[in-house]
Amino acid sequence: MAKINSRKRHTIRKSDLSRLFRQLEDEIGPDTDLFRSAKVEVVDTTGDISLYLIEKKPHLMEYQEMVFPTLRGAIAHPFSARNVVVDAGAVRFMAKGADVMRPGIVRVTDDVRAGHPVLITEETYGKPLAVGIAALDAAEIDAAETGKMVRTFHYVGDELWNLEI
Repeated sequence: MAKINSRKRHTIRKSDLSRLFRQLEDEIGPDTDLFRSAKVEVVDTTGDISLYLIEKKPHLMEYQEMVFPTLRGAIAHPFSARNVVVDAGAVRFMAKGADVMRPGIVRVTDDVRAGHPVLITEETYGKPLAVGIAALDAAEIDAAETGKMVRTFHYVGDELWNLEI
């Protein structure tokens, strides 16, 4: 991910707020209610994402017209949709931003779709490690034995994680 800096920040309109939550519902379903708030601010960045502040914290991001929780949002509001669980051996690689390879995957929720964001968590404690874009649907990931299954987009310690607003 390219270097990210915030450019401007403002409260979004009600019409934009309903669009935002509709897009989020398309990605994580009924767990969208965990993120609802009357006041949401948008932060335009120098990167190819927009951040949404819920209660002044960067809990949502928009990338290529898909809205998904940031890692900070997933930690603050745990949700069960679009989840890829990796084993303990993959954790050290995920902390450096590595993509998810099939041998490291323990479980995949049935709602994972190719080309859509997923939350990558570790199996022992269920802690979020990264957000990525799935290369295949859930059934295809389960059937595969080797290869790259998820392209990591945002991980603990990256530019987005360290962004100060």
